[in-house]
Amino acid sequence: YQRRVREYESNPNSRAALSLLGYCYYQLGDYDSAADCYGQLIQLFPEHEQYKIYYSQSLQKGCEYEAAMKASFTVDSPAMKEKVVKLQAAIKYDEDDLQGAKSMVEQCASDDPDTENNLGCLLVKEKRYSEASKKFSSALNVKGYQAHLSYNIALCHYYMKQYALALKHIADIIEKGIREHPELSVGMQTEGIDVRSVGNSATLHETALVEAFNLKAAIEYQLKNFEGAQEALTDMPPRSEEELDCVTLHNQALMNMDAAPTNGFEKLQFLLQQNECPPETFGNLLLLYIKHQYYGQAADVMAENTHLTFKMDPYLYEYLDAIIVQQSSPEEAFKRFEDIANRHTLNLRKITKQVQECRQNNDEESVKKAVNEYDEALEKYIPVLMAQTKIYWDKSNYNMVESIFRKSVEFCNEHDSWKLNVAHVLFMQESKYKEAIGFYEPIVKKHYDNILSVSAIVLANLCVSYIMTSQNEEAEELMRKIEKEEEQMSYEDPERKIYHLCIVNLVIGTLYCAKGNFEFGITRVIKSMEPYSKKLGMDTWHYAKRCFLGLIENLAKHMIMVRDVVVQDCIQFLEHAELYGKQVTCKIQPPLSSQVMHELQGKNTVTYEARLLKALLIQVCDL
Repeated sequence: YQRRVREYESNPNSRAALSLLGYCYYQLGDYDSAADCYGQLIQLFPEHEQYKIYYSQSLQKGCEYEAAMKASFTVDSPAMKEKVVKLQAAIKYDEDDLQGAKSMVEQCASDDPDTENNLGCLLVKEKRYSEASKKFSSALNVKGYQAHLSYNIALCHYYMKQYALALKHIADIIEKGIREHPELSVGMQTEGIDVRSVGNSATLHETALVEAFNLKAAIEYQLKNFEGAQEALTDMPPRSEEELDCVTLHNQALMNMDAAPTNGFEKLQFLLQQNECPPETFGNLLLLYIKHQYYGQAADVMAENTHLTFKMDPYLYEYLDAIIVQQSSPEEAFKRFEDIANRHTLNLRKITKQVQECRQNNDEESVKKAVNEYDEALEKYIPVLMAQTKIYWDKSNYNMVESIFRKSVEFCNEHDSWKLNVAHVLFMQESKYKEAIGFYEPIVKKHYDNILSVSAIVLANLCVSYIMTSQNEEAEELMRKIEKEEEQMSYEDPERKIYHLCIVNLVIGTLYCAKGNFEFGITRVIKSMEPYSKKLGMDTWHYAKRCFLGLIENLAKHMIMVRDVVVQDCIQFLEHAELYGKQVTCKIQPPLSSQVMHELQGKNTVTYEARLLKALLIQVCDL
């Protein structure tokens, strides 16, 4: 299309050239230029009514709804009345005027498959997904297989959390696309094959492959299969970044946020400035700012886009607002969270009652619907609860945190995040290790066959809890299990670095150091880092250096004495860390930092810090 644009621009007064130029601009997503072309055609050739339709469509796609509606009323041809009504319904739909759109759709012929499809789209907006799915299926039966209708049905199943059925329709779309259009190079990027962009062709649009892969990525993301989500995005037909649609760009930003946060923030900020910005972009950008502790940027974005706050879920808006207030007034934020939490608990009790009533009436369909509604309400409540507890966690008031968790046990006692955080609170109180074990153990046993999928800190805290309650055999058995799985994984992938057992030993070593038993603690830390080529990393070094700093501080204050052999072991360890730590960084640059950490260049390595610790240790021990 770009090449054709350059060709047709040289004939500005030719009807054919101008018409094709408008079409090319439309296909490229440059709707303002397309509208200009069709506007000129209307002036030059007013007898051709189809240009008025195309002009109105271009304005609609460019989000100029008022002008698009006004342009649609200029079409006088009776033969185009049906098209005009459909276009006006689409404009009303984009404006979220569902009643206006419905009245337009109802003017269309009832036996027209497009009418069924349009009514289905309206039902989706009204969140009546089961009815919408039936409408799309009806249209599919009349029109025969169409990729976009199949996608619409998959989307309804996705919203109803019927992921298996959604994936079945997605698989049909992908299989048909690969079979009929091998030139679209589906899956080539994932295989590592260098392929050229297929562009945003009409063929690509007709196959609905982009929409299908985006929905597949969303499903995998919801199922916590993040690798599968990323693979779905790379499987779609290859396009250059400037050719990507807004939904794909949004999903790329979201699903690669851990690996490339700076790039992700840039994409979301860019999308927020576009007319066709996906509605989820605003909320997701704010949540990611909060996650990365960029509270000032979150406040600025909310202030600059007040028109978008009205479209947000009210609970999400109140939650984000309270989080931002928390930075300046924790007490005021706690009151706001308390108010939001009370409303959530009232709603959860109401839904619980509905579930019980449906079960008494043996209405399985209503039970399923009510349970899904309960799960959604609980997922909204959990972040509010965690934000409340964090206020007291930051103040190290663990008793108050436990008290807040106890109030929520009625709703959250089966929720994994709740159980995990309760375990952490009990662990931090240092007098409730037995109770902490009661919460950590089920989490570990649930994933015992794949124990490395459990967070290393959970395994470490469970081991420490076993040791502190004199259950040394259980701690050793758990560590043997971790060691066995690490050996198996190293055999399968020799280059992969696995830190679970290392971190467990580091935490145990840190515990002994904190209790004043530096000789045993430091020895444990040193042994945990062998072999250095596989165990020395940013996280493991973070734990290890804290123990050495504690040792040096206590030696400097003459509060402890250690044997010479332990000091020599420490120096030898630091020399090994110096040798293997040249490429291991100690800090990562924040995602939104505009300046590279020049002041840390040469110093932001384990090698530099190991030398520094070695020099301090030699100085303190007067060696």
